[in-house]
Amino acid sequence: MMVLDQICLLLGFGIGEVVRRQAFTGPLGIDIIFLAAPLYLTLCVMSDGYSRSTLESVEYSVSRSFFAIGLTGAVILASMFLLGTSEELSRLNITVSILLSAILLVIQRVVFARTVRSRYPSTESVLIIMDGPLSARAFHSPHHDILDVQARGLQADVGDPMKMHAIGLILAHYDRVIVHCDPERRADWALILKGGNVIGELAQPGLRELGAVSIGHFGGDPTLVIAKGPLSLPARLQKRAFDLAFTIPAILALLPLFILVALAVKLDSPGPVLFKQKRVGRGNTLFDVFKFRSMRQELNDLTGSRSASRDDDRITRVGRVIRRTSIDELPQLFNVLLGNMSLIGPRPHALGSLAGNQLFWDVDRQYWRRHALKPGITGLAQVRGFRGATHEMSDLQKRLAADLEYVSDWTLLRDLRILILTLKVVLHKNAY
Repeated sequence: MMVLDQICLLLGFGIGEVVRRQAFTGPLGIDIIFLAAPLYLTLCVMSDGYSRSTLESVEYSVSRSFFAIGLTGAVILASMFLLGTSEELSRLNITVSILLSAILLVIQRVVFARTVRSRYPSTESVLIIMDGPLSARAFHSPHHDILDVQARGLQADVGDPMKMHAIGLILAHYDRVIVHCDPERRADWALILKGGNVIGELAQPGLRELGAVSIGHFGGDPTLVIAKGPLSLPARLQKRAFDLAFTIPAILALLPLFILVALAVKLDSPGPVLFKQKRVGRGNTLFDVFKFRSMRQELNDLTGSRSASRDDDRITRVGRVIRRTSIDELPQLFNVLLGNMSLIGPRPHALGSLAGNQLFWDVDRQYWRRHALKPGITGLAQVRGFRGATHEMSDLQKRLAADLEYVSDWTLLRDLRILILTLKVVLHKNAY
């Protein structure tokens, strides 16, 4: 749809230029179309013009496109007036080109939406999960996938990160997941769906403590919606653009530091420069996090079951410096570039991380909900001072409360604020 929209704009302005027999060249020597096209695209994305709703409703699709092209035209005409170029460019011809583009956009969107709806009865990918001896009238539809977890050897076990990872990999391919399960499994599936980065529903409405956000319907039966799904497309684009806008310049600026630290780590002790460790990421799936190696290679803790202490004999001389200044975390900028982390988000934890003598997910079952968003290099918990080793269960509970607050109330402005506050806590008393 994005490509077809751009073609409609090119045709609209192209016909306008042919009629006028002169290019719409602006004051900077740039053809107006090369200003209108990206402006329209940005406005359309920001106004939800490329969401699933535009495929489900022709009226909604046309209204979003109309809003974007109308505002694009208004911005161009206002800019011409403010820059004093109205004598060089014909406002009438540009207005006609905008109107022609709008007509083409309407035709394209109507045809596109109807074509998609005729060929794909459902515009969302739906997975029906069957867990337990359930009724034979379960949904059998050629348009939706059905997963019998017991037949596949899977299990909703929130105490096992590898099983959570296996389910997370499956959920990552779907927009909406509906679970049919026995009552005793509802609580586990509720936690999995809340952290699964999907619209999650339980087919059997029931217990209030599951935290339902609304009542849904599927196959004529009511469902309990307990997860709202990922951020909207505009929000995801904003967050990704924010990440790249800071990450790419930061990597280029810090490249000399990367080289110096890499040499220092290599000369200080034998072993690789980078330390890779499995961490829990978005949707409860695992990924490799990158750090500068700060411990002796033979004593590295790949599971993270032993927290670093102030007098830890595993830490090298260079390691103490880069850990104290948080320089060891800088390679995670490449995780952000690859897309498995964000600048801001809940910190990713190792599989063996302990709070007191308990694994993180055993301390509080709500732990898995924090993975609804990408993990971050820094986050709300970190700027509030909840950093370092988790000697007590309360250390994790404070961080978890901040992480869940961030996940449930994300805004781009909050990300910017956290990034600024992070600069004040790079050096902290709990870093060792």
